[in-house]
Amino acid sequence: MKDALKAAGSRFWLRNARAPGVLVPGFEAERDADGLVRLDIRIEDGRIAGVAPAGSAPEGVDMQGGQIWPAPVDAHTHLDKGHIWPRARNPRGDFAGAIETVMADRTAAWSEADVEARADFAIRCAYAHGTVAIRTHIDTYLPRAHGSWRVMTKLRDRWAGRVALQMSSIAPLDRFVGPDGEVLADLVAESGGVLGMVTRHSGHIHDDLPAGFQEELDHFFALAEARGLDIDLHVDESGETGARALREIALTALRRRFKGRIQCGHCCSLSIQPEEFARETIARVAEAGISIVVLPMCNMYLQDRVPGRTPRWRGVTLVHEMRAAGIRVSVASDNTRDPFYAYGDLDMVEVFREATRILHLDHPFGDWFRAGTANPAEAMGLAGRGAIAAGAAADLVLFSARFMTELLSRPQSDRVVLREGRVLDATAPHWRELDAVVGVSG
Repeated sequence: MKDALKAAGSRFWLRNARAPGVLVPGFEAERDADGLVRLDIRIEDGRIAGVAPAGSAPEGVDMQGGQIWPAPVDAHTHLDKGHIWPRARNPRGDFAGAIETVMADRTAAWSEADVEARADFAIRCAYAHGTVAIRTHIDTYLPRAHGSWRVMTKLRDRWAGRVALQMSSIAPLDRFVGPDGEVLADLVAESGGVLGMVTRHSGHIHDDLPAGFQEELDHFFALAEARGLDIDLHVDESGETGARALREIALTALRRRFKGRIQCGHCCSLSIQPEEFARETIARVAEAGISIVVLPMCNMYLQDRVPGRTPRWRGVTLVHEMRAAGIRVSVASDNTRDPFYAYGDLDMVEVFREATRILHLDHPFGDWFRAGTANPAEAMGLAGRGAIAAGAAADLVLFSARFMTELLSRPQSDRVVLREGRVLDATAPHWRELDAVVGVSG
């Protein structure tokens, strides 16, 4: 099939294919038990010219019933932390150990050259796997923040047209109080970023809301409002019932009539709250129009980790209840090969496969196909992404797998990535490329 695609030129049909019906807007066709439709797709000069019922194409590249998906969007990553595990292992594998280890490594080793080498490596991985857009959170602690933002701005420009890179700050809420908060918010605004923070104080975990939380939260919102910035927050990432920031964020957004986009990540503790409180929180989040991004692989790795004891809790939030309330829910990679998650490769196919297993996004799949495509694209304001539609760029991922049980049972290493209708000849770089950066020999 890859040879046929390479020989197809700039105008051709992809015929005899399947695709998730919810990702083909306006296309009316019978859906199978998994929600897939049969279709032919016309490609012309790098764009999708049209979608037709299977059997319409007079000729073209035969997909033999294989699936076609729009290129994925990864709405929550940490490129500046990525791939430091070989030199900065998390000794306990828990959240507190991750914070301690990253803080020490950031102080000892995060030069601009170091951050650039690791982040560019990670983007090349995502690109080879088919991803078209990434939002990365950047550790934004003065005075080092300026260097990291310079690096990511450089990478955003370097990758423009291939991977759209969005940047969000990340620092504990108390870091935004006083003059430093103005400096950080100005840095984000001048760099074209998103204002982000963690709903805990420096040196603490996500537990009872800290003293002065509401005043600090209002100040943070005011910083964003004054600069016209969207907001992206790390929220309630623990198994502590006192971690109840999500409700307060929603209420604050409603009271202030905040006009920008808000995305909240993790929200783990919601799944162990009393039912009445959880329902009320979800209702307010829906009312405020807040998008939620869940990171199932990372949170299963970190949460409820106690030495010598089997975890009792998956560490993820109430995604089904959120979706039922009309909340836009995405899945994303989060950390890769760093103290917060020792594994990962910024492969959204892996993320969706594992999310399906961890979160039970199946039987039926419903509209969960949107979780790594259309939903994050909408949350990030990326018009035209995440769907198979006439006029959209022909940025697609093609699978030989026909059914969802086939797609989710293997890593799909034989996938074909199309960029503007042409086969992408890119492979994920080998780990050896980072040996000198992370201190590995041989």
